[in-house]
Amino acid sequence: MKYMSILLFALLLLTSHSKDDNPVPTHPDSSMYFPANSGTEWETTSASELGWNQNAIQPLKDFLVQKNTKSFMILVNGRIVLEEYFNGHTANTDWEWNSAGKTLVATTTGIAQQESLLNINNKASDYLGTEWTNMPLEKENRITVRHLLTMTSGINDTKQYVKKFNLTYVADAGTRWAYGNVFQKLTAIVAEASNKDFKTYFNEKLKNKIGMNGYWKFGIIFTIYHSDTRSMARFGLLALNKGKWKNEQLVNEPFFTESISTSQNINPSYGYLWWLNGKTKFMMPGEQTVYAGFLVPNAPADMYAAMGAKDQRIYVIPSKKMVIVRMGNASDPNNPNFVVSGFDNELWAKINAVIN
Repeated sequence: MKYMSILLFALLLLTSHSKDDNPVPTHPDSSMYFPANSGTEWETTSASELGWNQNAIQPLKDFLVQKNTKSFMILVNGRIVLEEYFNGHTANTDWEWNSAGKTLVATTTGIAQQESLLNINNKASDYLGTEWTNMPLEKENRITVRHLLTMTSGINDTKQYVKKFNLTYVADAGTRWAYGNVFQKLTAIVAEASNKDFKTYFNEKLKNKIGMNGYWKFGIIFTIYHSDTRSMARFGLLALNKGKWKNEQLVNEPFFTESISTSQNINPSYGYLWWLNGKTKFMMPGEQTVYAGFLVPNAPADMYAAMGAKDQRIYVIPSKKMVIVRMGNASDPNNPNFVVSGFDNELWAKINAVIN
């Protein structure tokens, strides 16, 4: 009897503590972190804390140097795990995003729609005026803002110079995927819809909100953003959080989710100017070939990416709460054919050796 009384007392003692009295320890890096919008302070976490293979880090760095990389960053839960600069490039050096900057344009377009300034299902001519192309008016009127976001406008993609005389008919809007520079018309649409210069609207609604530096260059052929590496990482962190920065939803989540989802059936590996991994097939810029399989087989299936010429990259991997940034010269100047060059797959083999 005495034994039973002691046992009951012990059980009561154990159950009398609430969960709040004995909280389950939480790893300090498991929460999402956002750096301040000004200053250089940025929290870090180490590869050892994450249980990564530290012996594989140097081979990764060696590969990056070999492939003409200028900067490379890995964030996990927003914290810096690796930040490397090569060939005289520094944390303060600006570099070109090339077509990776298309995702900035897509996001800004989404913000303008969120503010009811435009609707991506409307005709592009509602904002650009009629006869903005060199196509029959009936064909031009089929082109919506969404078609520009998805590379399915049907406009001739072989002419890089985005002027009316080059914007000729190839196919009905929505029936052909072809990667081209006509997406630049989105900047004019946002400017017209907001009644502000695109750069001004972008700075107010996106750049300044997340503490990016950088600037746009609107050239005769290309529209290219330049920034330091951490600014690219900041945008990647916004993308990881589906348009949310700290407590503010800069672009609504439904639009961002659309952006990183298959936008049409012709090239399922393409969203709204974002590239998508894990799909059954993909197409590449400058050709109509359809390739079977994942865009980057070695990368996680849920990865979405901003990709630009000369291997400018932002990889976003939700399942790992990870953002990876690569800036630099072309990994192989003699074989610059986008992901089919093999660079992304090789890089991911090196990354996997570290993180798995």
